[in-house]
Amino acid sequence: MSDKNDEKPDSEAQRASKIKDSARQIWLAGLGAYTKAEEDAGRFFDRLVHEGEEIESKTRSVVEKQVKSVEHRVDDVRGRATGTWDKLEHMFDERVSGALRRLGFPRQGDMDAMEKRIAGLEKEVKQLKSARRKEDASSKNKPAQK
Repeated sequence: MSDKNDEKPDSEAQRASKIKDSARQIWLAGLGAYTKAEEDAGRFFDRLVHEGEEIESKTRSVVEKQVKSVEHRVDDVRGRATGTWDKLEHMFDERVSGALRRLGFPRQGDMDAMEKRIAGLEKEVKQLKSARRKEDASSKNKPAQK
């Protein structure tokens, strides 16, 4: 009996030691895994940043090309629209001018010619009035003839 009692404490002490060793190994493995993960995470993060920079560079050039292409197309469309708008405006002006002529409204050139003619006539009227005043003044100064 004493053999059985002696074997138990030894075997229990051995088991406790094995459990303690296993727990320590698990703890050390966890620390190692944590350290490895921390190192790998840093390298992984750096790799992700590098890949992100490459993708950004590629997409930026693609986007810039697309923007330039769109700007070129917009310029073309703007040019065509401006030309079309100018033609439309010219046609509208011609039609309005024709309608105004049919209604008896004078053209701008006719109005300019009339303004010049009126200015000339006003100048002549002033000269005639001035000449008449001089005549009237000189006739008043002369003795009346009987």
